Amino acid sequence: MGNVPSPAEELVILDRELAQLDARRAVLLTRRAWLVRVLQEQPGAPAPAGWPVRAAEASPRGVRNALLTLGGVLLVIAALAFTLVSWGHMGIGGRAAVLTAVTVAALAAPVALLRRELAATAETVAALGFALMVMDALALHLLGPVPMGAVAYSAVVSAVLCAVWAGYGVLLRGLRMPLPVAVVAGQLPLPLWAVASAGEGLAVGWALLVTAAVDVAVALRVRPVRVAAWAAAGVSGGCAVLVGAAWSVTAGGVAPAALLAAGAVLALVTAWRVTGAGAVCCASVAGLVAVAAGGGLLRGVLPVAWVFPGYVACGVALAAVPLAARVLPGGIRRGLAWASAGVLGLGLLVAVPPVLVALAGRVPETVWSGEAPTRVGVVWPAVAVLAAVGAVLGVASVTPASVAPAGAAGRSAGVGSGEPGEAGAAAVAAGTGAAAGTGAATGAGGPGAVAPGRPVPADVLPAVAVAARCGALGLGWLVAMAVPVVARWPYGVLVAVQLLVTALVLAVAVRPARAVAGLRAASGAVPAVAAAAFGCGVASAATVTVLGLATKAATLVVLAALTVLFAGAGVVARGVLRAPAACLAVVAAAGFVGAGGAAAGWPSHGVALALLVVPAGTAALGAWLRRHPVAVPVEWTGAAAGPVAVGLAVHRPVVLALVLGLGGVIAAGTAVRPERRPVAGYAAAVLFVAAAWVRLAVWGVTAPEAYALPVAVPALVVGVVRRRRDASAGSWTAYGPGLAAGLVPSLLAAWGDAGWLRPLLLGGVALGVTLVGARLRLRAPLVLGGVVLALVALHELAPYVVQVMGVLPRWVPPALGGVLLLAVGATYEQRLRDVRRLRDAVGRMR
Repeated sequence: MGNVPSPAEELVILDRELAQLDARRAVLLTRRAWLVRVLQEQPGAPAPAGWPVRAAEASPRGVRNALLTLGGVLLVIAALAFTLVSWGHMGIGGRAAVLTAVTVAALAAPVALLRRELAATAETVAALGFALMVMDALALHLLGPVPMGAVAYSAVVSAVLCAVWAGYGVLLRGLRMPLPVAVVAGQLPLPLWAVASAGEGLAVGWALLVTAAVDVAVALRVRPVRVAAWAAAGVSGGCAVLVGAAWSVTAGGVAPAALLAAGAVLALVTAWRVTGAGAVCCASVAGLVAVAAGGGLLRGVLPVAWVFPGYVACGVALAAVPLAARVLPGGIRRGLAWASAGVLGLGLLVAVPPVLVALAGRVPETVWSGEAPTRVGVVWPAVAVLAAVGAVLGVASVTPASVAPAGAAGRSAGVGSGEPGEAGAAAVAAGTGAAAGTGAATGAGGPGAVAPGRPVPADVLPAVAVAARCGALGLGWLVAMAVPVVARWPYGVLVAVQLLVTALVLAVAVRPARAVAGLRAASGAVPAVAAAAFGCGVASAATVTVLGLATKAATLVVLAALTVLFAGAGVVARGVLRAPAACLAVVAAAGFVGAGGAAAGWPSHGVALALLVVPAGTAALGAWLRRHPVAVPVEWTGAAAGPVAVGLAVHRPVVLALVLGLGGVIAAGTAVRPERRPVAGYAAAVLFVAAAWVRLAVWGVTAPEAYALPVAVPALVVGVVRRRRDASAGSWTAYGPGLAAGLVPSLLAAWGDAGWLRPLLLGGVALGVTLVGARLRLRAPLVLGGVVLALVALHELAPYVVQVMGVLPRWVPPALGGVLLLAVGATYEQRLRDVRRLRDAVGRMR
């Protein structure tokens, strides 16, 4: 072992090492200062790591554009101020000279700037020249009277500006602004001249449409202004269509229809000349405008209520175009399909609510009033719309192209073939939404094809057909339900027809083979159609049930028929529809039992007893079905009738106890089966206990032990059996619930009891439980018995404690509290001292 230096020697060693560190630090700081100075003297050298790097907040091009834009804006403001404010201080010659000189200089300056390759500055000066020309026109108008109105003068000025800037842009091809500005200026002459000459909205609409046609021609021919021309065509054409639509809706007649038809032709011709998404968009616009034109013509010959169905009829006709016109390119067919889809979808949104209101109008105001409800409005137009859209869906679902095999669909997707897209277009037009739109988008061919030669996905066309078939089924069901209501058929006939419709859609749901004829190649065709039909059946059952509430006989007939129908559907169906059909049969049966008891004049508690037949029957059916997938849902549905029975009997405690007891018997019978025991066993125990409690309350028993012991004793017995079978089960799990149920209610009652018998008995029981827990070394009896015994003892000693506290002086409690705090503080300080000593001892270790 080495010699340990003395404290003086160790201090000398530490001072020597610190001096060496200070010297090394000074050397390093000097070297760092020299390196920093060298880096600062070298331009472009990278900054040291950790130094903040300040990036430029604006690029040189951005700074340049900002300066040029600001300068141009200031010059335009100056020109405007000169024209409006200082014009009157100069003579005619001076004014003309100033305007001419400044304008010519502004228009000539870009030539020299382009030669010096200052394109941005040239653009700015050219923009200034354009603004000066506008100021010149304004100044000439302010100079003296002009032989025309302000609107006509604006039309002439805009035409002149368009021509001048078009020529200027052709001469100076290095400038990008003049030609788009010429296109924008060209939008004004014809509409302004129409306003100045005729002043009618249709004349302005025709002027806008002609302007849009010129814009389309320019966009197709002149590449530099293609974007501006397309944008201008969209604005002008859209305004023309809006004008025509407004006149068509307000006034009607041939003239607005002619304007809209011309707009549709222009959009269709444009769609023929473009490709890709542009063709689809233009064709969609053409279809919508054509529908507006046709509907406007029909407004003059149809009654007011049938105007909207007229528009829908035009949408139906438009849906047939993609199927009939095979020469149309694929993009045009898709666009027309989307347009028809939008029209017919809007038709559904408008037509479905009145039909639903008509069905709801047959809801009786009072149950079993004996009077059939007749509050139904005239909604034949809405029914006609639903029938038309459903027919289109049906046609789209059986079109050969839509149900073609996937391989054939994929082979026919090349350039020039329109077969696959036609059925998709029809399906889209029928309002099948995104799925139909996908089917329409698969059509390729012609100039408007989005992706020529790309194969159609294998499952797109069958999926479109399936969606169309489901939509046709749903709309057909709604029409079949609504026609008898709207036609005001007799009440009995109406109920019979709606029950027949329910039976038909349930037949389709359980045996959808005929409904999916030709769609077997579609993945999921059978489940989709079956689910749609079953949903219609459920909605129909709800409707006819509400309708049958008008009379007792109708209610019983409807519920009995629905019980038979859904039970039959549950037996015949395959797959996932079995369980919901069986559950609905149980619901209908419960309703029939309850309605039958009420119709027989039974009181509500009598109906409650009758309802227990439902859970008993479903429990027996579940025992017969055993592990069948339908067994569990049926039993749960039947068990749901139990709470309803309890609610009906709650105002009669005697019957309520009977209902709870019978429910416990049913649950106990169900618990005999091993697979139902975990749930049914607990339910039986709860029901039996609840029945006992209700019966005790009826007898006027108020002692809590009478309610607690029937729960505690069986729980303890179960705990003993559990411990014998499973030695690993803890005492809290086995005995804790039973002991708590037996001791806690008596303890709560003892604290409010002034007598001596209950505390004495409770204390004796708690003492026995404590001794048993100590003898058997069980934690739950020991803890629970000991706590209860201590609380009982405290309750018995409380009066004496209060008496003693009353005898003691007032200063004793604070003094005792102070002594306790001092003792705690001293103990805490001693512990801190011990910790400090331990730390010092560890620090001295080596």
